[in-house]
Amino acid sequence: MKLHELHDRPGARKNRTRLGRGIGSGTGKTGGRGGKGQTARSGVRIKGFEGGQMPLHRRLPKRGFRNNAFAKVLNEVNLGRVQAAIDAGKLDAGVTVDAAALVKAGVLRRAKEGVRLLGSGEFKAKAIFSVWGASKSAVAAVEKAGGSVTVLAPKPQESEAAA
Repeated sequence: MKLHELHDRPGARKNRTRLGRGIGSGTGKTGGRGGKGQTARSGVRIKGFEGGQMPLHRRLPKRGFRNNAFAKVLNEVNLGRVQAAIDAGKLDAGVTVDAAALVKAGVLRRAKEGVRLLGSGEFKAKAIFSVWGASKSAVAAVEKAGGSVTVLAPKPQESEAAA
């Protein structure tokens, strides 16, 4: 293999289409944009506009349920950040680690509605966590280090149809 033998795979390089270069090019005159009007111009093109008539997506009723109003706003903390705070001496591993302790240590700016513990990063300290939620990898990492995780979130109730 020599430098002059190197080349792209077939189809990797494609010449750009030159618009408005005569009838024979296939993209002459209107340049693939069709007739006149707003869609032929550059810039604005209103999706779903029906000439001033109320558009279909606004005529139809709203359906479904959005949980935004009731969803819990949680702080997410990786184990690596908690370990860094313990190593820096800002967080005491002997005391229960909860939202208030994390805020005091400077790991979180403010306690929202709870803390969710995530398993990214290396964790070596033996610590007891009291958090709203925790990923399986986070629980496994804490228990491997000799600590424990108490999850404060209520367990989801199983539906009676499944029983």
